[in-house]
Amino acid sequence: MKLLLIEDDTILAAALDRALRDEGFIVEAVTDGGAALRFCRAFEPEIAVLDLGLPDIDGIKLLAKLRELDRNLAVLVLTARDGIADKVAALDAGADDYLIKPFETAELMARLRVLSRRLGTADSALIQIGPISLQLGHHTAMRDGETLALTRREYMLLKALMCAAGRVQTKQSLEQKLYGWGEEVASNTIEVHISNLRKKLPEKFIQTIRGVGYTVART
Repeated sequence: MKLLLIEDDTILAAALDRALRDEGFIVEAVTDGGAALRFCRAFEPEIAVLDLGLPDIDGIKLLAKLRELDRNLAVLVLTARDGIADKVAALDAGADDYLIKPFETAELMARLRVLSRRLGTADSALIQIGPISLQLGHHTAMRDGETLALTRREYMLLKALMCAAGRVQTKQSLEQKLYGWGEEVASNTIEVHISNLRKKLPEKFIQTIRGVGYTVART
């Protein structure tokens, strides 16, 4: 899942970037509102983490502009502004959640997992399809109760397919979920990941829709 981090504190942004990538997000980090708007158009994130105290534009105004660009974008405001009026203004402007600095990273990640589940088909921290289950909070996949040894990319790919169970995912859409904007991706990268995943999953768990992409059945 692609996430746009909008934070002008470069030390905090670097720490959050690492933590978010460890959580499985594809992250682009920017330090001002102008860059946020440009990247929102080019990167097409599904979630934004927004600091309100930016150098070039007030965060509430930026939130409104982001909403104009993408009404489906989930926005978590991360700010030192702890007043009720600030929180109400952000929520009224379209924020989906509001977390006050200083904060615990574990709480931020838990809140982002909630937003991720709202955006996908999963309604809990556990996704179960046949013998395969994903524990989203622990980033683990299991087959008949046994933990699968997956690489980070393999886990992300399996999660993308299972969260969209019943819908076909094109190669391009999967690349966008696994790799950041501007990253070079070999033409056969997704095919290689799919091939490796299939060796660890039940036969025909991942189905190829020739000329279109890949899918996982709902049951």
